[in-house]
Amino acid sequence: MLANPPEQQTKSEKQRMAAQKKPQQRKGFRTNEYVVYPAHGVGRIVSIETEEVAGASLELFVINFEHDKMTLRVPTEKSESVGMRKLSGDKIVKKALDTLKGRARIKRTMWSRRAQEYEAKINSGDLVSVAEVVRDLYRSETQPEQSYSERQLYEAALDRMSREIAAVQKIDEGIATSKIDEVLSKTARAARPAVTPEAAQAAA
Repeated sequence: MLANPPEQQTKSEKQRMAAQKKPQQRKGFRTNEYVVYPAHGVGRIVSIETEEVAGASLELFVINFEHDKMTLRVPTEKSESVGMRKLSGDKIVKKALDTLKGRARIKRTMWSRRAQEYEAKINSGDLVSVAEVVRDLYRSETQPEQSYSERQLYEAALDRMSREIAAVQKIDEGIATSKIDEVLSKTARAARPAVTPEAAQAAA
């Protein structure tokens, strides 16, 4: 069927085309909004589309994860059950940064068990839980180096945390990472035991 010429377009068709140009909204989310998807972190809703699946219409959020060069399609009806959420508010960001100032909590269990717990926290979509992983796996210059697997988990958690803080505060991701590093470094320096004059003289 041929499309109607522009001059023959009905009023309803013009309204529909105008509506398509406006940001769409479903389930409290709208196009061009940054959201957090637990398993992948921060992404942007680029569109809301409808596809035919097994003869039925399925409405989908199309989410772009620029950092990972990946696009994900999430059924709008399942957005809540999969844990998709809006960006954290300023209070949660502050709580996450304050979490970095606490003492690392390392359980005396096998590394494989702890690694699973860290991965679960990273993929929970909860910014404070991600901050706990960053805090627990951080190593200052005076501490023993991380193992390869510890480093991987640390960098994954740091990446998730930096990306969300950058999106919330509308700053560059590198600046967000620097903010986190600064908090961690200050905390590590404050935790070092003070060197007494006697100890300094003995070490000389």
